[in-house]
Amino acid sequence: MQATHERNEQSTEQVRVLVVDDEPNIVDVISMALRFEGFSVDSAGSGADAIASVAASKPQVMVLDVMLPDIDGFEVARRLAGARAGVPILFLTARDGTEDIVRGLTLGGDDYMTKPFSLEELVARIRTILRRSGLTEPESSQLVFADLALDEDTREVSRGARPIELTATEFRLLRYLMANPRRVLTRAQLLDHVWQYDFGGDARVLETYISYLRKKIDVEAPALIHTVRGVGYSLRLPRG
Repeated sequence: MQATHERNEQSTEQVRVLVVDDEPNIVDVISMALRFEGFSVDSAGSGADAIASVAASKPQVMVLDVMLPDIDGFEVARRLAGARAGVPILFLTARDGTEDIVRGLTLGGDDYMTKPFSLEELVARIRTILRRSGLTEPESSQLVFADLALDEDTREVSRGARPIELTATEFRLLRYLMANPRRVLTRAQLLDHVWQYDFGGDARVLETYISYLRKKIDVEAPALIHTVRGVGYSLRLPRG
């Protein structure tokens, strides 16, 4: 039995996102995460390139870094105010002062995130902006696999009629497993997605949290969280 991700995934396939940042590694990480979620992605490394790209590719939403080498993101937003035809902007910056936030939102920004940031939260905020702008249909927040259910909005988890209490880290780990049912996820993928960085140290932290999840999820049969020896873990029904 395959998982049901009760979201309108088709709604993102034609959505084009412009990612503007002068740090190539940040652009690469954001672009990879968005493409994984089904978005089409363009990128720019400067304010001038961003302005040109808006005219050329007509993105539906823009992730715009404030600290750019030529024109800052606020000025880019100001110059595009008339020409961008209502393209929503998510400002991304290391500056988290109230004045900067107010300035960004006053210039037409739809949201504001500070670095360092969670890729999962970034994608969620982009989806929220798109729904608010009427560019995608409302989504259900439910992930379901077999008799296991997870609600991303209420953060409620249950197996059958039994509610399950999870910590924030356990919830992120289970959500990633449920978003990729029957797929073998490597230890590196799980560590990078759940802990948000390249984990080069003791990977036993992952094994510990998998153990916590099993004690809460797999109380009753059949077991759903499986170890793939030498590779990682998979959420699936037992074989045979």
